[in-house]
Amino acid sequence: MTRTRSSSPDAVHAQLSGLRRGKDALDQLSRPGPLTALRGDLGMVGIPGVLFAPEEGLGLPAVAFAHDWLQPADRYADLLRHLATWGIVAAAPGSHRGALPSHAGLAADLRTTLDVCAGVRLGDGRISVDARRTAFAGHGIGGGVAILAAAGHSRVRAVVSIAAAQTRPSALDAARTVTVPTLHIAAGNDTVSPARGHAEPVAMAAGGPVVLRTLKKATHTGFLDGIHWSDLLLAGSPDAKTRRLTRGLVTAFLLRELCDETGDPLDEVVDGKVAGTEVVARG
Repeated sequence: MTRTRSSSPDAVHAQLSGLRRGKDALDQLSRPGPLTALRGDLGMVGIPGVLFAPEEGLGLPAVAFAHDWLQPADRYADLLRHLATWGIVAAAPGSHRGALPSHAGLAADLRTTLDVCAGVRLGDGRISVDARRTAFAGHGIGGGVAILAAAGHSRVRAVVSIAAAQTRPSALDAARTVTVPTLHIAAGNDTVSPARGHAEPVAMAAGGPVVLRTLKKATHTGFLDGIHWSDLLLAGSPDAKTRRLTRGLVTAFLLRELCDETGDPLDEVVDGKVAGTEVVARG
Protein backbone atom coordinates (compact mmCIF):
# COMPACT_ATOMS: atom_id res chain seq x y z
CA MET A 1 0.00 0.00 0.00
CA THR A 2 1.18 3.51 -0.75
CA ARG A 3 0.40 6.54 1.40
CA THR A 4 -1.86 9.39 0.24
CA ARG A 5 -2.47 11.72 3.48
CA SER A 6 -2.12 10.37 11.19
CA SER A 7 -3.58 9.58 14.19
CA SER A 8 -5.51 6.71 15.73
CA PRO A 9 -9.16 5.94 14.86
CA ASP A 10 -10.06 7.60 18.15
CA ALA A 11 -9.36 10.86 16.35
CA VAL A 12 -12.52 10.34 14.29
CA HIS A 13 -14.72 10.25 17.39
CA ALA A 14 -12.86 13.20 18.89
CA GLN A 15 -13.42 15.27 15.77
CA LEU A 16 -17.13 14.44 15.65
CA SER A 17 -17.73 15.04 19.36
CA GLY A 18 -17.18 18.76 18.99
CA LEU A 19 -19.90 19.20 16.36
CA ARG A 20 -23.24 20.61 17.43
CA ARG A 21 -25.16 21.38 14.22
CA GLY A 22 -25.95 19.35 11.13
CA LYS A 23 -24.61 22.06 8.84
CA ASP A 24 -21.27 22.03 10.64
CA ALA A 25 -21.17 18.23 10.55
CA LEU A 26 -21.84 18.14 6.81
CA ASP A 27 -19.14 20.70 6.15
CA GLN A 28 -16.64 18.77 8.29
CA LEU A 29 -17.53 15.37 6.83
CA SER A 30 -17.22 16.67 3.27
CA ARG A 31 -13.54 17.35 3.98
CA PRO A 32 -10.83 14.72 4.54
CA GLY A 33 -10.87 13.19 8.01
CA PRO A 34 -8.03 13.05 10.53
CA LEU A 35 -6.52 9.73 9.41
CA THR A 36 -3.87 8.93 6.83
CA ALA A 37 -5.24 7.00 3.84
CA LEU A 38 -3.33 4.16 2.20
CA ARG A 39 -4.04 2.76 -1.25
CA GLY A 40 -3.77 -0.89 -2.24
CA ASP A 41 -4.66 -3.24 -5.08
CA LEU A 42 -7.29 -5.98 -4.91
CA GLY A 43 -5.40 -7.88 -7.60
CA MET A 44 -3.45 -9.65 -4.86
CA VAL A 45 -6.61 -11.72 -4.15
CA GLY A 46 -7.52 -12.34 -7.77
CA ILE A 47 -10.02 -9.52 -8.30
CA PRO A 48 -9.07 -6.36 -10.18
CA GLY A 49 -9.83 -3.22 -8.25
CA VAL A 50 -8.68 -0.73 -5.63
CA LEU A 51 -8.58 -0.65 -1.85
CA PHE A 52 -8.23 2.31 0.52
CA ALA A 53 -7.72 2.01 4.27
CA PRO A 54 -6.58 4.07 7.25
CA GLU A 55 -2.90 3.69 8.09
CA GLU A 56 -3.73 1.48 11.05
CA GLY A 57 -6.62 0.27 13.18
CA LEU A 58 -8.18 -3.00 14.32
CA GLY A 59 -11.83 -3.95 14.06
CA LEU A 60 -12.54 -1.21 11.51
CA PRO A 61 -15.75 -0.87 9.49
CA ALA A 62 -15.62 -1.54 5.76
CA VAL A 63 -17.63 -0.88 2.60
CA ALA A 64 -17.44 -2.64 -0.75
CA PHE A 65 -18.33 -0.33 -3.65
CA ALA A 66 -19.69 -1.39 -7.07
CA HIS A 67 -18.98 0.67 -10.19
CA ASP A 68 -21.43 1.87 -12.83
CA TRP A 69 -21.65 0.58 -16.41
CA LEU A 70 -18.23 0.66 -18.13
CA GLN A 71 -16.62 2.64 -15.32
CA PRO A 72 -13.17 1.88 -13.89
CA ALA A 73 -12.94 1.71 -10.11
CA ASP A 74 -10.48 4.62 -10.13
CA ARG A 75 -13.32 7.02 -10.94
CA TYR A 76 -14.52 6.51 -7.36
CA ALA A 77 -11.10 6.92 -5.73
CA ASP A 78 -12.05 10.38 -4.46
CA LEU A 79 -14.92 8.95 -2.37
CA LEU A 80 -13.11 5.77 -1.31
CA ARG A 81 -9.99 7.63 -0.19
CA HIS A 82 -12.19 10.11 1.69
CA LEU A 83 -13.93 7.31 3.61
CA ALA A 84 -10.55 5.87 4.58
CA THR A 85 -9.53 9.19 6.14
CA TRP A 86 -12.62 8.83 8.34
CA GLY A 87 -11.65 5.32 9.48
CA ILE A 88 -13.58 3.19 6.98
CA VAL A 89 -11.88 0.58 4.80
CA ALA A 90 -13.25 1.06 1.27
CA ALA A 91 -12.73 -1.33 -1.64
CA ALA A 92 -14.06 -1.39 -5.20
CA PRO A 93 -13.76 -4.41 -7.51
CA GLY A 94 -13.09 -3.55 -11.14
CA SER A 95 -14.61 -6.68 -12.69
CA HIS A 96 -17.58 -6.94 -15.10
CA ARG A 97 -16.85 -3.70 -16.97
CA GLY A 98 -17.90 -4.88 -20.40
CA ALA A 99 -20.82 -3.59 -22.46
CA LEU A 100 -22.99 -6.49 -21.23
CA PRO A 101 -21.87 -7.08 -17.65
CA SER A 102 -23.22 -9.74 -15.34
CA HIS A 103 -24.96 -7.92 -12.51
CA ALA A 104 -25.13 -11.14 -10.50
CA GLY A 105 -21.43 -11.68 -11.14
CA LEU A 106 -20.53 -8.21 -9.94
CA ALA A 107 -22.70 -8.72 -6.83
CA ALA A 108 -20.79 -11.93 -6.13
CA ASP A 109 -17.47 -10.12 -6.53
CA LEU A 110 -18.74 -7.40 -4.19
CA ARG A 111 -19.44 -10.01 -1.52
CA THR A 112 -16.04 -11.61 -2.11
CA THR A 113 -14.36 -8.21 -1.79
CA LEU A 114 -16.01 -7.62 1.57
CA ASP A 115 -15.13 -11.14 2.74
CA VAL A 116 -11.49 -10.58 1.77
CA CYS A 117 -11.36 -7.27 3.65
CA ALA A 118 -12.79 -8.94 6.76
CA GLY A 119 -10.78 -12.15 6.45
CA VAL A 120 -7.19 -10.93 6.15
CA ARG A 121 -4.98 -8.45 7.93
CA LEU A 122 -4.19 -5.45 5.73
CA GLY A 123 -1.33 -2.97 5.76
CA ASP A 124 1.41 -5.25 7.13
CA GLY A 125 -0.99 -6.63 9.70
CA ARG A 126 -1.83 -3.27 11.29
CA ILE A 127 -5.33 -3.07 9.78
CA SER A 128 -8.26 -5.42 10.32
CA VAL A 129 -11.99 -5.26 9.60
CA ASP A 130 -14.86 -6.26 11.86
CA ALA A 131 -17.16 -8.43 9.71
CA ARG A 132 -20.13 -7.21 11.76
CA ARG A 133 -19.54 -3.60 10.71
CA THR A 134 -19.76 -3.77 6.94
CA ALA A 135 -21.77 -2.23 4.11
CA PHE A 136 -22.34 -2.43 0.37
CA ALA A 137 -22.51 0.63 -1.86
CA GLY A 138 -22.47 1.50 -5.53
CA HIS A 139 -23.19 3.98 -8.31
CA GLY A 140 -25.61 3.54 -11.22
CA ILE A 141 -25.78 -0.15 -12.08
CA GLY A 142 -23.49 -0.61 -9.09
CA GLY A 143 -26.17 0.88 -6.84
CA GLY A 144 -28.56 -1.86 -7.91
CA VAL A 145 -25.77 -4.41 -7.55
CA ALA A 146 -25.14 -3.26 -3.96
CA ILE A 147 -28.75 -4.14 -3.16
CA LEU A 148 -28.39 -7.53 -4.87
CA ALA A 149 -25.26 -8.20 -2.81
CA ALA A 150 -26.99 -7.23 0.43
CA ALA A 151 -30.00 -9.49 -0.17
CA GLY A 152 -29.56 -12.54 2.00
CA HIS A 153 -26.20 -11.39 3.36
CA SER A 154 -26.20 -12.22 7.04
CA ARG A 155 -23.71 -9.66 8.39
CA VAL A 156 -23.99 -6.50 6.31
CA ARG A 157 -25.32 -3.56 8.34
CA ALA A 158 -26.05 -0.88 5.74
CA VAL A 159 -26.42 -0.17 2.02
CA VAL A 160 -25.79 2.98 -0.02
CA SER A 161 -26.89 3.53 -3.61
CA ILE A 162 -25.92 6.55 -5.70
CA ALA A 163 -28.03 7.28 -8.81
CA ALA A 164 -29.11 3.64 -8.70
CA ALA A 165 -30.15 1.81 -11.86
CA GLN A 166 -32.31 -1.27 -12.15
CA THR A 167 -30.51 -4.59 -12.60
CA ARG A 168 -31.08 -8.18 -13.70
CA PRO A 169 -31.76 -9.94 -11.35
CA SER A 170 -34.09 -7.22 -10.13
CA ALA A 171 -32.80 -4.78 -7.53
CA LEU A 172 -36.45 -3.93 -6.88
CA ASP A 173 -37.21 -7.51 -5.84
CA ALA A 174 -34.00 -7.73 -3.84
CA ALA A 175 -34.80 -4.51 -1.96
CA ARG A 176 -37.85 -6.16 -0.39
CA THR A 177 -35.57 -8.61 1.42
CA VAL A 178 -32.98 -6.06 2.58
CA THR A 179 -33.90 -5.09 6.14
CA VAL A 180 -30.81 -3.05 7.09
CA PRO A 181 -30.77 0.79 6.86
CA THR A 182 -30.37 2.01 3.27
CA LEU A 183 -29.45 5.42 1.92
CA HIS A 184 -30.38 6.19 -1.69
CA ILE A 185 -28.85 9.32 -3.21
CA ALA A 186 -30.53 10.32 -6.47
CA ALA A 187 -29.66 12.97 -9.06
CA GLY A 188 -32.33 15.52 -9.93
CA ASN A 189 -31.08 15.86 -13.54
CA ASP A 190 -30.39 12.17 -14.16
CA THR A 191 -31.28 11.20 -17.75
CA VAL A 192 -29.47 7.84 -17.56
CA SER A 193 -31.38 6.29 -14.65
CA PRO A 194 -34.02 8.86 -13.60
CA ALA A 195 -35.01 8.47 -9.97
CA ARG A 196 -38.70 8.04 -10.77
CA GLY A 197 -38.07 4.80 -12.63
CA HIS A 198 -35.11 3.53 -10.64
CA ALA A 199 -34.18 4.82 -7.15
CA GLU A 200 -37.72 5.77 -6.12
CA PRO A 201 -39.43 2.38 -6.68
CA VAL A 202 -36.44 0.58 -5.16
CA ALA A 203 -36.58 2.84 -2.10
CA MET A 204 -40.34 2.36 -1.76
CA ALA A 205 -39.83 -1.41 -1.83
CA ALA A 206 -37.26 -1.35 0.99
CA GLY A 207 -37.68 -4.01 3.63
CA GLY A 208 -35.99 -1.86 6.28
CA PRO A 209 -35.31 1.77 7.26
CA VAL A 210 -34.67 3.88 4.16
CA VAL A 211 -33.81 7.46 3.19
CA LEU A 212 -34.06 8.65 -0.42
CA ARG A 213 -32.40 12.03 -0.92
CA THR A 214 -32.28 13.83 -4.25
CA LEU A 215 -29.43 16.20 -5.15
CA LYS A 216 -31.48 18.64 -7.17
CA LYS A 217 -28.84 19.85 -9.64
CA ALA A 218 -26.80 16.66 -9.95
CA THR A 219 -26.51 14.55 -13.10
CA HIS A 220 -25.86 10.84 -13.33
CA THR A 221 -22.16 11.34 -14.08
CA GLY A 222 -21.66 14.20 -11.64
CA PHE A 223 -20.59 11.66 -9.01
CA LEU A 224 -17.62 10.47 -11.09
CA ASP A 225 -14.06 11.77 -11.02
CA GLY A 226 -11.65 12.25 -13.90
CA ILE A 227 -12.14 11.64 -17.62
CA HIS A 228 -13.07 8.39 -19.41
CA TRP A 229 -14.09 7.57 -22.97
CA SER A 230 -17.54 6.47 -21.73
CA ASP A 231 -18.30 10.14 -21.00
CA LEU A 232 -19.14 10.39 -24.72
CA LEU A 233 -22.03 7.96 -24.17
CA LEU A 234 -23.46 9.36 -20.94
CA ALA A 235 -25.19 12.67 -20.29
CA GLY A 236 -23.64 15.10 -17.83
CA SER A 237 -20.08 15.44 -16.59
CA PRO A 238 -18.11 15.02 -13.35
CA ASP A 239 -18.92 17.76 -10.85
CA ALA A 240 -16.84 18.75 -7.81
CA LYS A 241 -19.83 20.14 -5.87
CA THR A 242 -21.82 16.94 -6.37
CA ARG A 243 -18.90 14.82 -5.20
CA ARG A 244 -18.26 17.03 -2.15
CA LEU A 245 -21.89 16.85 -1.01
CA THR A 246 -22.00 13.12 -1.65
CA ARG A 247 -18.84 12.59 0.41
CA GLY A 248 -20.47 14.29 3.39
CA LEU A 249 -23.77 12.44 3.11
CA VAL A 250 -22.25 8.99 2.63
CA THR A 251 -19.66 9.48 5.38
CA ALA A 252 -22.31 10.62 7.87
CA PHE A 253 -24.54 7.64 7.06
CA LEU A 254 -21.78 5.04 7.32
CA LEU A 255 -20.34 6.50 10.53
CA ARG A 256 -23.81 6.41 12.07
CA GLU A 257 -24.70 2.90 10.94
CA LEU A 258 -21.32 1.14 11.15
CA CYS A 259 -19.53 3.01 13.94
CA ASP A 260 -22.46 3.82 16.24
CA GLU A 261 -21.62 7.52 16.00
CA THR A 262 -25.06 8.74 16.98
CA GLY A 263 -26.36 12.17 17.86
CA ASP A 264 -28.20 15.14 16.47
CA PRO A 265 -25.54 16.44 14.04
CA LEU A 266 -25.20 13.15 12.14
CA ASP A 267 -28.95 12.49 12.29
CA GLU A 268 -29.56 15.93 10.79
CA VAL A 269 -27.17 15.21 7.93
CA VAL A 270 -28.69 11.81 7.16
CA ASP A 271 -32.37 12.53 7.74
CA GLY A 272 -32.82 16.30 7.90
CA LYS A 273 -32.69 19.34 5.67
CA VAL A 274 -29.57 19.80 3.56
CA ALA A 275 -29.24 22.73 1.18
CA GLY A 276 -29.51 21.76 -2.47
CA THR A 277 -31.19 18.44 -1.70
CA GLU A 278 -34.64 17.09 -0.96
CA VAL A 279 -35.63 14.07 1.11
CA VAL A 280 -38.13 12.28 -1.11
CA ALA A 281 -38.71 9.27 1.12
CA ARG A 282 -37.95 8.45 4.72
CA GLY A 283 -39.05 5.42 6.64
